[in-house]
Amino acid sequence: MKVAAARAARAERVSIRSRAFPTERRPGVPLPDHDDVLLSMTPEQRLVRPKIKPLRLVLSWLVAAAALFVAAWIVPHVAIKTFLGAVVVSLVIAILNALILPLVAAIRLPLTLVLGFLIVLILDALMLLAASALTDSAIEVDSFGWALLTALIASAVTVVLDVLFGTNDDDTYTLRVIERIARRSGERVETDVPGIVFLEIDGLALPVLQRAMRDGNAPNMARWLADDSHRMVEWEPDLSSQTGASQAGILLGSNENIPAFRWVEKKTATTMACSAPADCAELERRHSSGVGLLTDGGASRGNLLSGEAEHVILTVSRMEEEKGANPGYRAFFSNGFNVTRVLVLFVWELFLEWTAALRAIRRDVRPRGHRGGIYPLMRAAMCVVVRDLIVYGVLSDMLKGRPAIYATFSSYDEVAHHSGLERADTLEALRKLDQQFGRIDRARRYSPRPYEIVVLSDHGQTQGLTFKQRNGYGLDELVERSLATGSVTGFAGGDEQSAMVGLAVSEATGGDTSKKRPKNDVSDRQVVVLGSGNLGLIYLMDERRRLTLEEIDERHPALIPALREHPHVGWLLVRSAKDGPVALGGRGARYLADDRVEGDDPLAAFSPTAADHLRRTDGFADVADIMVGSFYDPALDEGCAFEELISFHGGLGGPQTRPFILYPASFPLPAKPVVGAASVHGLLRGWRLGLQGGGRDANATS
Repeated sequence: MKVAAARAARAERVSIRSRAFPTERRPGVPLPDHDDVLLSMTPEQRLVRPKIKPLRLVLSWLVAAAALFVAAWIVPHVAIKTFLGAVVVSLVIAILNALILPLVAAIRLPLTLVLGFLIVLILDALMLLAASALTDSAIEVDSFGWALLTALIASAVTVVLDVLFGTNDDDTYTLRVIERIARRSGERVETDVPGIVFLEIDGLALPVLQRAMRDGNAPNMARWLADDSHRMVEWEPDLSSQTGASQAGILLGSNENIPAFRWVEKKTATTMACSAPADCAELERRHSSGVGLLTDGGASRGNLLSGEAEHVILTVSRMEEEKGANPGYRAFFSNGFNVTRVLVLFVWELFLEWTAALRAIRRDVRPRGHRGGIYPLMRAAMCVVVRDLIVYGVLSDMLKGRPAIYATFSSYDEVAHHSGLERADTLEALRKLDQQFGRIDRARRYSPRPYEIVVLSDHGQTQGLTFKQRNGYGLDELVERSLATGSVTGFAGGDEQSAMVGLAVSEATGGDTSKKRPKNDVSDRQVVVLGSGNLGLIYLMDERRRLTLEEIDERHPALIPALREHPHVGWLLVRSAKDGPVALGGRGARYLADDRVEGDDPLAAFSPTAADHLRRTDGFADVADIMVGSFYDPALDEGCAFEELISFHGGLGGPQTRPFILYPASFPLPAKPVVGAASVHGLLRGWRLGLQGGGRDANATS
């Protein structure tokens, strides 16, 4: 009976893809061996712990001992007389780390981030003091402060030695710890039904990824394509091409009435922003309809919106849920090395940013973005702290067997905004993300269910000098001097990562960011000008409705001509009382109601679907009185942002409108091009339902 049941289960697993996706592969192309093995495994075969490799374990031990020996030599009032003493101390610390920190990480703490970091740092220092007491003076430490400094320096040295000796690519210990936590959590689901992991790289365009693969900056993703386990397809985002609109469409299935990163709701005279937790919560409330990508047990990691997930970490729309104890960080804090390593890498990332900025100035690199203020801290937070927290969240989700996971990684987007699309430090951020994707891929063999991995981007970026760099004044200043009467209030609105860093800070400190965001009441403003990448929005606030082209011309006769004739403005979207929606350019107009062109088509330099995007946006309740798109030069492949970001997105033109989906080769694609974030939602949700048959745990045990 057991043999027959096992054979039946095996046959069911082998056929699950063909049932879900009957046109899964090109003729004559077999399923890659790696995926074939994973999919054909029973849960019992798959539920094995990562095996400790004795030689690798000894090497890691010696590396840790060498790092501690160097740190003791550097730090005053700390002494290790012999290398053998360092070996003994490292062993004691490893034992204490394995015994104590998982217990501490299991405690449900409020303000998990800040308390977790502080507690683990304190324990790192205390373990050195304990080693001094337990090893008969193998190490001598004068005080807690010197012990803490030694732990940090030893961590820095370990990071370097791990790279030199190749021990940094071994996740055995990490996965064993996470697997143990998953088993003891009571949440672990063991099933043959495949799960799916969606990994979003914020702001990465298809052509940039292709060149990165060619040049060795994305080796794991390149290998997936070379092995024919995955294929890649381009999709086209909506207007506005930014994370708020894209994630609403991808995760919730609708991004209606999200005209930009920040906009004005004229009826209530308030601004809405895709970076404000309260606004993201409201957007999720408006757009949720029970068909979220992550319903039925899914997990949201590092997203603006949750996709109706049950489990969240660093999800802006669900920030209130993260202020209390969040067990989602438990895997990260269960290893004391993680905290010191993150602090060391945070400082190293600051150093990389400062040196890159100085090098760009010395070489007079153009375009060159603003890289001062808090940006270096933002970059370090996104490239190290937030990234690692999300990776550990994904690994924990996989080893618990959650059916669907969606994680956004924003480090590439953050660096590209200020450094440029393909500068050395930008591509290094991408390379490090690809390295983390390799870790996630390797973890699949230890998960309690088989997993498929999909990598996608929400939009790309286009590069160029900013509007202000080109002209010496901003869009708000151009508008103000073109008005007949009134003054302008301008807002920049596109650096999305401030939301994620702000969320991490709020989660760590318990702060209420909804009380700290910029005032959103604009009822006393005469004209509001917003920038969202190379998309500008102009609201004339003397009426609580959208003004027509004829009304604008009557009240401010110089405004429309000044915008149309500006060399760095590509198009204006306005609504005529007579002709309906109109795209205006310097030498012509395109009447969108009947797609009639007079003179030169202002949308000629953009994609063939540009008119469709403008037509759709014109139908939004909160579209601006005047929507402004920057110029785009196809020969130079550049445009200009209305905010101070040299690589930008939000409007039309260039690679910002060329995101990608890297998907398992067995998954089917629709016959038509994928246009719009809601279409991506339909595609991804269809893949999930095809794998899981409409239920998350059809044959699950927990």
